[in-house]
Amino acid sequence: MPKHEVAIVGAGPVGLLLACLLAQAGVAVAVYEQRADADDRSRAIGIHPPGRAALDAVGLGDDVRRESLGLDGGEVLCGGRMMASVSFTAAQRVLILPQRRTHTLLRERLARLQPGALQVGHTVLSLRDEGDLVRLSLGGDGALGEATASIVVAADGVRSGIRRQLGIEWQERPGAGSYVMADVAVMADVADEMLGRRVQLHCEPSGLVESFPLPQGRRRWVVADPHDRLQDATAFAHAIAERTGIHLEMSEASSPTPFRAQQHRAARLAVGRVALVGDAAHETSPIGGQGMNLGWMGARILASAIEVSLRAGTADFTDYERRMRCSAGRAQRRASFYMAMGTPAAGLTLSARNALIRMLGAAPLRRRAADLITMRGI
Repeated sequence: MPKHEVAIVGAGPVGLLLACLLAQAGVAVAVYEQRADADDRSRAIGIHPPGRAALDAVGLGDDVRRESLGLDGGEVLCGGRMMASVSFTAAQRVLILPQRRTHTLLRERLARLQPGALQVGHTVLSLRDEGDLVRLSLGGDGALGEATASIVVAADGVRSGIRRQLGIEWQERPGAGSYVMADVAVMADVADEMLGRRVQLHCEPSGLVESFPLPQGRRRWVVADPHDRLQDATAFAHAIAERTGIHLEMSEASSPTPFRAQQHRAARLAVGRVALVGDAAHETSPIGGQGMNLGWMGARILASAIEVSLRAGTADFTDYERRMRCSAGRAQRRASFYMAMGTPAAGLTLSARNALIRMLGAAPLRRRAADLITMRGI
């Protein structure tokens, strides 16, 4: 008899949401997390409609809506001229809340649903599918242990150790680039149009600059950095001023953070009684803000598959794999397109790109463009 019905490896936002879904359904779940402390890194901020639905499903929708900032829409600019503008309906609205806060809410929710389910400071060293259960070897705090589960889920991120142990190929997909980001307090000398609940995307000849409103009077700035030269505050602010004409006052607290956007997909999402979810299954470029939301979508589909499998006594993730491969493919194609629109360009290439952006922002296509941005059809 296995110790747990389900063991989840990794307590990021996707692993925690899956655990909450299963705990609500009465499933005995254990979540093993290597980190002993909370993850306070500045990461995802956008909660798209599929993400809102996922948080509603675990009883956190009202809390998130109360604490977050709702985007009204956004503009795409080049050379100081607006090329396209979209506004979001209530159904399309994207909520802005730093991932560290969403993560805390999910941890607290799981603690209420199933106290003791989250076990921090535990590393899964290896696992073995024995047909009727999966055996895990655990390490942490200098001690070794063992646990068993009917089903194991790898939610251990892009560098998933479980995926490597299973020998699943990590397939590269189109879309990659280098960026730098910083969260900056809005200063008095920033133009008035920057103070609304709207996103500004500057698709400039020398590269992309994104500006997202955050709660508490801050903005997240993301700057394309193809030559890896903008990692100090002075160079970062200079690039923004040079590309957009906007001058930022950078404080020590808003030091830029470089990141590499890449896209990958696991060749398989399940082997026997072990399934992959979230970034362990598909890495999606953060340009477009779909990765965490895609993971939450997958968690909801996987939770249903797990409940059915537990009742049947046999793990069957066929439908989950099919649906998530299609959804991940669509999300990655959209992210690749968004990245292409922000790459440095000149001459005919720049003119053609700007013409395409203007077409997508024209009245007949504006609603469809907003749907694509907010993950409709994923």
